[in-house]
Amino acid sequence: MNLHQLIKWNGKVALLFMTLAVFSCKNFLEVAPKDQIADDAVWTDPGTADLFLNNIYSGLPGPFNTFDPWENFTDNAMNGVNGQTSRVLYANSVYTPSNAPNYWSQYANIRRANLFIEKVTASSLPDTWKKSKLAEARFLRAYYYQLLWTAHGGVPLITRTLNQNTQGDEIFQARNTDEETYRFIVDECAAIVDDLPLKAEAGRVSKASALTLKGWCELFWASPLKNTAGDKSRWARAAATNKQVMDLGSHSLFPNYETLFYEDNNNNIEVIFAKQYLGGTALGGGREGLQGPWIVGGVQRAYGGVDPTQELVDEYAMANGLPISDPASGYDPQNPYLNREKRFYQSIVYDGSIWVGAEMVMKQGVGSRNATDLSNTNEATNTGYYLRKGLDPKYAINGNHQLSSANFIIFRLAEVLLSYAEAQNEAVGPDASVYDAINQVRARSELPALKTGLTQAQMRVAIQRERRVELAFEEKRWYDLLRLKLAEKNLNGPVHAMKIEQVGGKWTYTVIPAPDGMHTFFANKNYLLPIPQSAMNQNTKLTQNPNY
Repeated sequence: MNLHQLIKWNGKVALLFMTLAVFSCKNFLEVAPKDQIADDAVWTDPGTADLFLNNIYSGLPGPFNTFDPWENFTDNAMNGVNGQTSRVLYANSVYTPSNAPNYWSQYANIRRANLFIEKVTASSLPDTWKKSKLAEARFLRAYYYQLLWTAHGGVPLITRTLNQNTQGDEIFQARNTDEETYRFIVDECAAIVDDLPLKAEAGRVSKASALTLKGWCELFWASPLKNTAGDKSRWARAAATNKQVMDLGSHSLFPNYETLFYEDNNNNIEVIFAKQYLGGTALGGGREGLQGPWIVGGVQRAYGGVDPTQELVDEYAMANGLPISDPASGYDPQNPYLNREKRFYQSIVYDGSIWVGAEMVMKQGVGSRNATDLSNTNEATNTGYYLRKGLDPKYAINGNHQLSSANFIIFRLAEVLLSYAEAQNEAVGPDASVYDAINQVRARSELPALKTGLTQAQMRVAIQRERRVELAFEEKRWYDLLRLKLAEKNLNGPVHAMKIEQVGGKWTYTVIPAPDGMHTFFANKNYLLPIPQSAMNQNTKLTQNPNY
């Protein structure tokens, strides 16, 4: 997708999208503006119709312009500054339907997709063009429903545009069931696969995109949160779909894990689907200045919005491939950053590491402004660590500078390989294909293959560790905590930090509870976010999720 089109369209189309932008801020059930799509020429020219489709793509959420991404809502990270939603509301589980984070705004994107589908279907545009573009719009609609479903459960499935002027209260619809919502998403993905290209234009939807979304939803549906009866056929379906993606041969692992996420490698061979950014415009990213290390070489370079936890750091293996809990790993808790696997050094800023040419010091008592903040008084790390993964040093400029064009990768092949390994292990056990899939991911980071002879339970642990490390800070952990029902364990109690101080003239490393790092998670309600109270007030047919 040519992102320059998004800001260089002609006056007529710009006016159209200004109307849409205003509308998207309103509730999806409100009356459409009278001048909406008044110019039928939009639907008679492939170029202008495609600009409308670009507008649907532009609604994809991404974490590169926020100080408080979803990773902070998990046990992987915490915000370096108190007062943020992740720390005040979510971590303490005091959010309500009136103030909880939610995905209900995705209905504005769904409405745009519905409108595009209706108008293009009825148009005289070339059939070949219509076929592929309608498939793209249906994918985007399914993706937006996936965001709603994984967060809220069953939601109203609306597949046509609504107008209260002509339909009155008929526009208000009850929630579909959890399974109906799931079925809609996966059926849509299955229906459009053959209408999508094997190799898509950068930023656009491909066959692999549709199959990966389908396989992800099937994995979610097969997991303990949804699969309470332990139905192995669900796992088998998820494995089969992820295997389809692998067998397409359209993607392979990018050789360098560290630079995989940089703008120079946007839309590389591993990327299956990504939100596009355009640096130097309102569509640019500012992740480095929002989420990166606070003080670098005496200069503030970022707000320090993402502090990796000790829990995540402990999941990185040693260079020999063994977890630090293995007595044979060689791990030294008083020299904890020595001989760790490559992804640790590529993902975490730790005491003694170099960032933008400066040594980062988290030790106590040496006058470092980055010393682990034990009293939670400023933007210094609360855990002893800062984020490194995906941050391009050349954009280490404080604030939301929007200079970066690095894309937010939504789906990539490594996730597909790990999803296949997980599903196949649960369906039939750790067969050779499970080992092959996970070992491909490990080999990219120069880790040896897993030892053979693992039981299904041992392989499950290995896959979950590999997934957590490989996909850290990619907005995957929150969903994994939910679907695997790990949140009630991992999000109850404190996350931890590393305190480094001199004791008896020797530097000692002590794991401590992170300041204000407590989490509370109520299993009887928090696996779903509440339906927003504003939506409940408008649509009396909606029912609230349990115990909110």
